[in-house]
Amino acid sequence: MAHLGFFRSAVVERRGWLTDRAYGDLVALAQFLPGPASSQVGFALGLVRAGPLGALAAFVAFTLPSALLLFFLAVGVGRVDGPVGRALVAGLGVGAVAVVAHAVTGLARSLAPDAVRASVAVVAVALTLGLPGAVGQLSAIAVGVLAGLAFSRPAAGEDHEPLRFPVRRAAGVTCLAVFAVLLVGLPVLARITGSETVALVDVFYRAGALVLVEPGWVSEGVFLTGYGLAQAVPGPLFTVASYLGAVADLGPGGALGSLLATLAIFTPGFLLVIGVAPFWNSIGSDVGVRAAMRGANAAVVGLLLAALLDLAVTTDVVSPGPFCLALVCFVLLQAWRAPAWAVVAVAALGGIVLGLA
Repeated sequence: MAHLGFFRSAVVERRGWLTDRAYGDLVALAQFLPGPASSQVGFALGLVRAGPLGALAAFVAFTLPSALLLFFLAVGVGRVDGPVGRALVAGLGVGAVAVVAHAVTGLARSLAPDAVRASVAVVAVALTLGLPGAVGQLSAIAVGVLAGLAFSRPAAGEDHEPLRFPVRRAAGVTCLAVFAVLLVGLPVLARITGSETVALVDVFYRAGALVLVEPGWVSEGVFLTGYGLAQAVPGPLFTVASYLGAVADLGPGGALGSLLATLAIFTPGFLLVIGVAPFWNSIGSDVGVRAAMRGANAAVVGLLLAALLDLAVTTDVVSPGPFCLALVCFVLLQAWRAPAWAVVAVAALGGIVLGLA
């Protein structure tokens, strides 16, 4: 969710590549699809801005730093340990709270400006916090869609810039077909060939497509270590595959295992984005679809609010020191319009100061 806030600041506020409504449509669309929402939004932003090569550039730029860090940590080159390391990570967590709060403030103004959509956002918060995992998030989006259709149809002549992807229908259908063939065919191919490399790709492809993890390939301790490190480094959480692919008892391991696992876990989500893109081009301007997306966008604001609460709890922002640091970072973003990298630096330095104090 912090990534979604950063993307909005970068492409809507500073560069003006999309309007708030078009960006909200994109985020809502990613929430509907299986896979890592922030990575799919980044991939789609590259696709909208500069076509397939732009999508590839966005994926590499967003994913590579985190993937490399986790690979090097997996092979023992570096560690996030010790009091300074822990304080640094804590400071970055506090900075993430400020980024999400900034995103919620901006999106709420444009995506939940009236009583109906503000109420949808509140219901979305309750569903997201009350129901576990993806069930709560999908329920919130579904309620938002229904509320939009029933109570929030756009007025006649209301200006709306449709979100359009440079993807032909044939390319979309092909990607959906490839997604289905790989989902069904990889387990069969792994069983027929007995290849551990194919089995590794299959495991991580299904993890990306179905958010399903098959047990037994790494120990619980190794998995929890990789998950913790993925939380600590910047970048998408799915790059935990870069760590697990390097250390798993399945497949080639090392650099090749890390690369295959990383590509396999992200591929299904990106195939789905390209697959649905041309169909969105056809229906995105329909009044009913726009009403549904108005409700879904308001629900996204609720998801961000729920993420903000979760981050505040896990980073102990309610304590005086972290609260003040989060407030400083928020004011830098909101009032001073400071770039995100500067706020991240302030958060990291502040975390170290608080930790040593």
